[in-house]
Amino acid sequence: MPIAANDTSRKSWLEVPENSDFPIQNIPFGVFLTKENVVTVGTRIGNSAIDLGALQQMNYFAGIELTDDMFMQDTLNDFISDGQKTWRLVRNRIAEIFDETNSTLRDNIKHRDIVIFEIGDVEMQLPVLIGDYTDFYSSKEHATNVGKMFRDPENALLPNWLHIPVGYHGRSSTIVPSGIPVHRPIGQTLPAGETTPVFASFTSD
Repeated sequence: MPIAANDTSRKSWLEVPENSDFPIQNIPFGVFLTKENVVTVGTRIGNSAIDLGALQQMNYFAGIELTDDMFMQDTLNDFISDGQKTWRLVRNRIAEIFDETNSTLRDNIKHRDIVIFEIGDVEMQLPVLIGDYTDFYSSKEHATNVGKMFRDPENALLPNWLHIPVGYHGRSSTIVPSGIPVHRPIGQTLPAGETTPVFASFTSD
């Protein structure tokens, strides 16, 4: 199935600043909290946040097989589970709705007021319910800094790091949306040149 949303000549009736990371060809998916404290699945074009739950309730996704509450949940898990065919159908429909030649939503002021928000008026949420994950030491600098905490600095980077991916079990409780302060764990560390450990926040950078 072609991705009509990726047509480079397509333009939106929504204002999209020049060099924006969110042209109509992008159409990312996320979860946000509105200023009315409603959590919804949404997307973004330009500086506009788009409530996909409201679009679904107003039948803009007619003809696409979706559960009744697909976009009225607080995670993307069900949408992700539906697979690539559904993702493409939805992305193509969003591109069609917001195409500059489509007046259906553009000229319906009542619907637009329900569906479209200024990006500064919404608060992004963690988009998926994460049960577990594996993390990898993908940065040489990070792996070296962590190694210095546990080993001789001269042997901070283990030899196998240069040959195979080094993975470790991650804690899903530590995953938060961008912009949320991170509470670092506290434990014993031995500052350089000291003989007595201190109880302080851990950091590897």
